[in-house]
Amino acid sequence: MRPINARAARLLCLVPAAVAFSYGQPMSLAPQSRLWVDGTSTVRSWSCKATEIDATIEAGAPDAVTAVMTGVKAVKVAEFRIPAEKMDCSNGTMNEHMKKALKAKENPVIAFKVTAYDVAKGASGVAGALTGQLTLGGVTKPIVVQAVGAAGPDGTLHVTGTHELVMTEYGLKPPTLMLGTMKVGDKVKVSFDLFVKN
Repeated sequence: MRPINARAARLLCLVPAAVAFSYGQPMSLAPQSRLWVDGTSTVRSWSCKATEIDATIEAGAPDAVTAVMTGVKAVKVAEFRIPAEKMDCSNGTMNEHMKKALKAKENPVIAFKVTAYDVAKGASGVAGALTGQLTLGGVTKPIVVQAVGAAGPDGTLHVTGTHELVMTEYGLKPPTLMLGTMKVGDKVKVSFDLFVKN
């Protein structure tokens, strides 16, 4: 067997690092992370919250939170999934109508995959635009979401933002309640308050 020369040995030592970089460093959402939807109707306003948020977040550096706070695009992968059945409107009747409107049985997952983003450092944090694909009710469309980031507790990255959606653009019919006397508006606002940690 031929001995491994010094150069080859050094290259072999780099393999684990290269593999780790290609797959990214895993990040996660802290438990206090929230996402909710606010809307209107002919009777009153309403709000539904996601009781479960599943995320796949990967970074190309061990301390991505600090890097992002300096304006560096350190996050490589960001995908968010919400079970449609886990949306809670704090009202049993509204819950059922909302799940029906979201086609939760046929399309159980609401998903947003970030495909590109910009980040710029500001006076009190960072701000940027998240470009990605939103899947809602089985329909996938490109969207751009504005977000801001700030230093959160315990070394987290606190990311917040709001994005307006039109339900019928995703083939969804806004719910109608109380024999048609309450009709939900077509436009809704999706807000997020996320804490991302290394």
